[in-house]
Amino acid sequence: MSEIAIRLLQPADHKALAALMVEMQGHYSVPCPPPAEILAGLAALPAGVDILIAAKGGAVLGFASACNLYPGPGLKTGFFLKEIYVADAARGAGLGRKLMTALAELALERGHRRIDWTADADDAALLRFYDGLGAAAYPKKVFYRLTGDALADLAKT
Repeated sequence: MSEIAIRLLQPADHKALAALMVEMQGHYSVPCPPPAEILAGLAALPAGVDILIAAKGGAVLGFASACNLYPGPGLKTGFFLKEIYVADAARGAGLGRKLMTALAELALERGHRRIDWTADADDAALLRFYDGLGAAAYPKKVFYRLTGDALADLAKT
């Protein structure tokens, strides 16, 4: 068996990552687009999106997707972690921490000053994981989202 490598996503990884994304959508019990649509999205990633994967052989066991942000502290750049997910079968092996460590290394390499993200307030295990990384929760911040009709209505004004 080969070792697990944490590295930036390559086009050859798209099919394996799409399969993991299908698993992720099922894990969260949310609708999932067809695999062809996921593959099209991966092929057309917007500029500024970085996806790190945890790969073993041809399998993708986990990923972290982050977007570049500006401005951050001191008007410097940063990352916004949009998603981190580890395959159900690979949980408990430290892959989440390895992905976050690699993301932190990439952030510093690029001169970023911080990584921000949101978390489900009801997921105690997830919050313990983030606390264990040394991250600090910011309870004075509120997470907002515009979607669906509200997004369309605002765009019309």
